[in-house]
Amino acid sequence: MKNFLSFADAGDYKALLAQALEIKQNPFGYQHVGRNKTVGLIFFNPSLRTRLSSLKAAYNLGAQAWVLNAGADSWTLEMADGAVMNGTTQEHIKDAIAVMSEYCDVLGVRTFPTLKDKEADYSEEVLSKILQYATVPVISLESATLHPLQSFADLITVAETKTKPRVKVVLTWAPHVRALPQCVPNSFADWFSEIDWVDFVITHPHGYELDPKFTKGATIEYDQRKALEGADYVQAKNWSSYRHYGEVLSTDPSWMLTPEHMNLTDNGKFIHCLPVRRNVEVSDAVLDAPGSLIIQEAGNRTFSMQTVLHELLK
Repeated sequence: MKNFLSFADAGDYKALLAQALEIKQNPFGYQHVGRNKTVGLIFFNPSLRTRLSSLKAAYNLGAQAWVLNAGADSWTLEMADGAVMNGTTQEHIKDAIAVMSEYCDVLGVRTFPTLKDKEADYSEEVLSKILQYATVPVISLESATLHPLQSFADLITVAETKTKPRVKVVLTWAPHVRALPQCVPNSFADWFSEIDWVDFVITHPHGYELDPKFTKGATIEYDQRKALEGADYVQAKNWSSYRHYGEVLSTDPSWMLTPEHMNLTDNGKFIHCLPVRRNVEVSDAVLDAPGSLIIQEAGNRTFSMQTVLHELLK
């Protein structure tokens, strides 16, 4: 593993998953890996779980960690190559990332899409520049298109709670009050369409099809109720349209997940990346039910990050 940006970087996912489950059982047993090492974390947008779990993962490994909020804790950054910097930006990204690399052994970066320019977002404009200028391994803490640490945590959660060798996992679109990016669903599809013990189904209204390169192994079902039948795990998430980029095409409240929907499953368990708009995306009754794994899932963000740090620092 050189960087961690997508499922492809997981390599042998079964081995990586086994390592994560081992680390979770013995979280302080690998401190020799992080001793005298520093983890750098730079955030271009707000975060709760990613920020705190990344810090905890570093500390569990015996490493030091620093956090920088780009533009708030630092100078405002210029992204354009060849820019004449006579405006509001004060430091070029090439200088900033090269300097940050001097201060850490691995760099975690969280960026966010504009939802205005599909080409810029899906070319990972900001992350690509960081990869170009970093001289240490880079971990995506979420990017314009993917959120691999979240999907790895989801996989850990499913693996440690499943009660049969093969399971049906459903990703269902949910309504929201504003346009959200496709990062989480893209990444969930990127991972779960590749897991050989998962039957993976995606359900959403027409017009919400994700980028096909991430859903190539999934079954697409536009009838939500049909998709949920017999599901063992249900992940609900909102996303804006990929085809009509960044647009909200539907806010149909009937897609909000309720106990009635969950009754269609095979005693299915519920997961969500959080934060969640309660009683908009998912009802309180589902989120607070015994089958809800959202807190366990959030806890596993520590161990997805700790496993990746272990691989990059060892």
